[in-house]
Amino acid sequence: MADTFISISNSEGIFTMTHATGSFEVKSWDEKPYSEVAGQPKLTRAEVVYVYHGDLEAEGKIVYLLCYSSNTIAYFVGYEQVTGQLGGRSGSFVLQHVGTYEAGAVKDVVTVVPGSATGDLSGLQGSGTCGGDGQAVFTLDYQLA
Repeated sequence: MADTFISISNSEGIFTMTHATGSFEVKSWDEKPYSEVAGQPKLTRAEVVYVYHGDLEAEGKIVYLLCYSSNTIAYFVGYEQVTGQLGGRSGSFVLQHVGTYEAGAVKDVVTVVPGSATGDLSGLQGSGTCGGDGQAVFTLDYQLA
């Protein structure tokens, strides 16, 4: 799975990114409103645990802040502590999530928080996506600096 490589050139030179893919499932989801004002979007906080499979074999614990702007769309941000193995390397790292949920489809952009990786993943950099239309899939293009 993680044997796809992408070479990218920038002002600092050429570097190779590894393309990781897989699926995830929700192990737990605990969401509670913290602001419900008439005529305003509902604001909630959710504590979620994910289990990842594929190139990332890990468990992730995240806290989301969600804004339900209407009955059909929600905007969210969150920080997730991921612990496990990525490409056969063990450690942990933090992912920043920014996305939307609309009509059953999740569009979530994730970024590895710089300096957050530990263990064999120390120096991890990257970004990707999570979600899909009725799917629970992820991609992560990464490198170890």
